Amino acid sequence: MNKRITAPFQKQLLLQRTSLVEQLTTLRGGAVGRAEASAEHFSGAEDSDAQVNSARDLEFALDDHESAEIRLIDAALERIKAGSYGQCLDCGESIPAARLQAAPQALRCIACQEKLER
Repeated sequence: MNKRITAPFQKQLLLQRTSLVEQLTTLRGGAVGRAEASAEHFSGAEDSDAQVNSARDLEFALDDHESAEIRLIDAALERIKAGSYGQCLDCGESIPAARLQAAPQALRCIACQEKLER
């Protein structure tokens, strides 16, 4: 894909990345790591141990999910720079524009993604 075609996808990816970084910063309570934020957040909790552990596990899961999304976005931005954005990693065919609009970080065409998920 040429730069004219990838520019809107790059803009969308950068906006998504910014939003996810802001969410992570909020979830963590600033620039501290997730373990430190969790320890601080739950240090004075008056809830039962089970409730605290469940809430902590949920925070870690959200953090992991958002961190994984950032890695996918960064990889997509690298593919834009390398000129390979929009090509399926498995079959090499072009990923349809509609799929990229819905999921600009997509690595595979729908057929290959479905094969992978089976």
